[in-house]
Amino acid sequence: MQSDLGATLAQRLRDGDLAVAPAVLNLVETRTPAAREQTAELLRLLSPAALGQEPAGHVVGVTGPPGAGKSTLLSELVRSLRAQDRSVAVLAVDPSSRRTGGSLLGDRARIMVDPHDPAVFIRSTAAADRLGGLAWATRAAAQALSAAFDVVIVETVGVGQSETDVADVADTVAVIVQPGSGDVLQFLKSGIMEIPHVLVITKSDLGRIAQRARADVRAALRSVGDRTTKVVAVSSLAPATGFDELISALDAHRAGIDVARARRDARRRTAVDDFRLEHGERALRELGGRPAARRVLAETGDDLAVPILMQELERAAGLLDTAAPTGTPTAARPADVAASPDAGRAAEAPTAGPVR
Repeated sequence: MQSDLGATLAQRLRDGDLAVAPAVLNLVETRTPAAREQTAELLRLLSPAALGQEPAGHVVGVTGPPGAGKSTLLSELVRSLRAQDRSVAVLAVDPSSRRTGGSLLGDRARIMVDPHDPAVFIRSTAAADRLGGLAWATRAAAQALSAAFDVVIVETVGVGQSETDVADVADTVAVIVQPGSGDVLQFLKSGIMEIPHVLVITKSDLGRIAQRARADVRAALRSVGDRTTKVVAVSSLAPATGFDELISALDAHRAGIDVARARRDARRRTAVDDFRLEHGERALRELGGRPAARRVLAETGDDLAVPILMQELERAAGLLDTAAPTGTPTAARPADVAASPDAGRAAEAPTAGPVR
């Protein structure tokens, strides 16, 4: 592996080279010590501290129950974004087997786009056994790719009360609702109403059933005092409808938030979660729990990458290997090793030669 691979990939992304996206995914999905070191360097060089600002790409999370039509919706959404001359990267998260740790990585096959379009990149990633449904590699990839792509879409394995990691990755989260499926009741559960910034009713061509679903979702939002979340109805049947309105809703949400502050807070939450996953609940308790961890991170810069924030927590807990260079993760994350054909090939030799 090149000793400057992370720096090389970071520079190419900063230069807007979209063709480097596969090499970036190969790197972040590889969990050898050398790859972890290069990934940390990649993220450091693409952090706001290095760029002087937040990466410009809009990170959009798309989640919803299985069978709600996420892949079909994404096909049309990507097509509509490309019609506006925006480059798009899609990270489609597939569930991992609890028994084998493997993942089919087949979500990308259901998203229909022009395979020869150089401004579109689609990659299936494994969920691993991360409770929230997003492996560390997926979150790192979304951060990195947002430095070059106009829009980075993270499609998650599904939505549930604990599957809220997407909210800490995306600037804007769209939750998909299928008419006539009873999904509306799910939004009244704790944890789910906090996720969406845009609610998308699919299959609006179903007429009265779709209209009822839209009315029910709006009623559910009103019941919890939410009158700001946008509800959009779309149909993927030709001619597709509602996608310009959906893009406008996504853009409007991002334009109305403090992106730098939201991403800073998300990076800090992710660093605390990663610290707990890597070192255990006991280490977090000995640090003083989440409140103490937040205080440690509040004293750091607002624009640091997650690996650097992790080091600050490890230093505060007395766990940091002082011999490790700055930006280098100090331990493996075995839970995030993606046991899949793609990840296996990446682990063997993701970048054996120079990056082309």
